[in-house]
Amino acid sequence: MSGDIRLPAADAAPTPLHDRARRFTAPEVVAGAAALFFVLAAVVPQWVAPGNPLGINPLSAFQPPSFAHGFGTDESGRDIYTRVVHGTGSSLLIGAAATAIGLGLGIVLGTLAGMFGPVVDFTVNRVLEVLFAFPGLLLALLFILVFGPGVITATIAVGLSTAPGYARIIRAQLIAVRRSAYVEAATVQGLGRTQILLRHILPNTLAPLFVLATLGVGQAIVWAATLSYLGLGAEPPTAEWGAMLSAGRTYITSAWWMSFFPGLFIVLIAVTATVLGRSLDRRLRHA
Repeated sequence: MSGDIRLPAADAAPTPLHDRARRFTAPEVVAGAAALFFVLAAVVPQWVAPGNPLGINPLSAFQPPSFAHGFGTDESGRDIYTRVVHGTGSSLLIGAAATAIGLGLGIVLGTLAGMFGPVVDFTVNRVLEVLFAFPGLLLALLFILVFGPGVITATIAVGLSTAPGYARIIRAQLIAVRRSAYVEAATVQGLGRTQILLRHILPNTLAPLFVLATLGVGQAIVWAATLSYLGLGAEPPTAEWGAMLSAGRTYITSAWWMSFFPGLFIVLIAVTATVLGRSLDRRLRHA
């Protein structure tokens, strides 16, 4: 034999970049567990916290956190843990609905600006600039001022306030995809604008929207809770996190737990959405 043939050891083989990207980090595992808890709390809250979130017991009012009441009780003796868990469904529903409204409007505006010529692009961009002149929460407050407070109004207001940002991102993505080689090839083959839009441009543009939607739900929940805290969304005694924060601010010095635990859940769900969104973005980039 003129030489030996040596096979590389299995453990010495390099790990592809996409395989490394598939590994779950500790923050992703924690965020996944938290997301599972929130989903269970939203879908089957009675499994996580059996009890009536509206049931009052005046004799148990203002009890601090204990073994009997893990998060304490409020001014009417209602168990705060039960109320926070049962409020997950309404908070997630508001966040998801507001994100869907914002994304839907953003897709329409972004598609108009990116696909239908310079005149439409100029017009849509001027509209977006006017909307961007108002901070998102202020735009939501103006909408509620015109149409009145309430859960539905607050949800629509949050969705409208997030739409301009989505529209700008979608427009930029559309323009980049429209200039790609496969779109030029489809144009040379004689496909019409509608066919190119539906077959090539939108499928490659909408993929990153999953990341935006994941991040947007957390932001929408925070904004909706802010509106409820100001008395413009859900109102007490509704088991909704912002409304619970609003009800607890009167007793913040004597019963801190009434505001602390709803606020903690708002922070946790926002952080969970952010971690999962960034993880999804990283995996899509290395797919």
